Formats: sequence, C-alpha cells, structure tokens
Amino acid sequence: MTSVTAPTSDSSRAPVVGLAAQLALLALLGSTLGLTATGLIAGAAYGLVLCGLLGAGLDRARMHHIGAANAVTLSRAILVGGVTAMVVTSFVHPVSTPALVAIAGVALALDGVDGQVARRTGTTTALGARFDMEIDAFLILVLSVYAGDRFGWWWVAIGAFRYAFVVAAWALPWLNAALPPRFSRKVVAALQGIVLALVTANLLPTTLTTVVLAVALASLTWSFGRDTLWLYRASRIRAAARERWAAPHRHPALVH
Repeated sequence: MTSVTAPTSDSSRAPVVGLAAQLALLALLGSTLGLTATGLIAGAAYGLVLCGLLGAGLDRARMHHIGAANAVTLSRAILVGGVTAMVVTSFVHPVSTPALVAIAGVALALDGVDGQVARRTGTTTALGARFDMEIDAFLILVLSVYAGDRFGWWWVAIGAFRYAFVVAAWALPWLNAALPPRFSRKVVAALQGIVLALVTANLLPTTLTTVVLAVALASLTWSFGRDTLWLYRASRIRAAARERWAAPHRHPALVH
C-alpha cells in the first residue's frame, strides 16, 4: 500500500507566521510604548482577521506559494496592525508620534515595492492585487481616524469612502463591474497617504492641515464620483444591449 503525504507549502504556513509576527510586533510596541490593553486587543483582532482572510484567499486561489510580492504585502499588513494598536491607544493617552509616523511611513513606502516585485518576477495575481488594495484602504482608514480624533470626525470620510463604496455595491451590483485603469486614480490614492502622514506627524500648522485634508477629501470625492458615473453609464449601455438582443426579431411581411 502506498502512503499519501499531503503536500507541504508555505501557503498554509504564511498566515500562521504572519499572525505570530503580528503578535510579536504588538508585544514589542506594548512593552516599549505603553500601549493600552484595548489597543493591543484591537491589533490582535486585526491580525486574526487578516491572517484568516489571507489563508482563505490562498486556498480559494489554489496558490501553493505566497510569493515574494505577497510576502512584502504581508509585512506591510503587519505594520498596519501596529498602527491600529497605536491609534486605538491614542484615544486614551498620547502615543509616540515619531514611532507612529515611522511605522506608518514604512508601510506607505513599501506600497510600491510589492507591485514592482510582482511585475519583475512575473507573479502578478488577482489575489495579490486585492491584498495590496485592501491593506492600503485599511491603513488610510486608520490614519483618517487618527486625524479625525484631532481635527474633526468628518475627516474620517477620507478612509470611509472605500468601505461606503463596498456597501453601496451590495445594493447596486453594477458598481462591482471592472473599471478601466487610470493613472489619476493611483495619484489620488497616493495623495491620501501623503497627506495623512503629514497630519499624523504634526508637521503643518492647524490651518494648513485643514486645507490639505480638504484637498485630499475633495480629490477623493472627485475620483470616486467619476468612477461611479462611468460604472453607471456602462451599466446602462449593457442593459440597453441586453434589451436589444432579447427583443424578438421582426421579419417583414411577405407580399403575395
């Protein structure tokens, strides 16, 4: 009788290793920066959800190796867990601004690295692109919450736009259609990270901080609005095409 050994791959180990790294980072930050229990719990909960979703995504995509690009994204994601713990802690008492800026800055700086690695190694995947996008969105959300706690909660709209769009897509399925690639969309997304990093670092006067936040929010509103309008028009074109093809063909009456 031949024994069957289950194949081993780092696709099953990566989420476990990622969770261990997340907990290790939280322990380090907790011991050196005095994070609250609530902050640490928030960071740990984030890590659990992150690694659970990553494991499910790898299984669904039947990926046997996480790959170098996704490893970079996972490293960024772990840093975002540290930022999350620090931001939640900041609701109770001040946290180290240099440490928060440094961790968030590294996560933002690595944003372009994973994509370059994927393209150069020929390992671009739908999972990798989605993984990268979701980590970007969550980091922007966390930083916008940090800005909102200091400059007014309506600035949280910067981070909430993406999730409001997802919720709207449940009610309006046409919002789920693919969008054409646009460089301007990447520029607007990068602008949000830069502005929120500056705000987090307290490098700008209060008035100028309000101005740059307003510019960031306005650009994001324009970008989402343009994409929503494009998707709506595309859905109407598809609907008209379906009606045209579904209509019975009329044949001219035969003349006797």
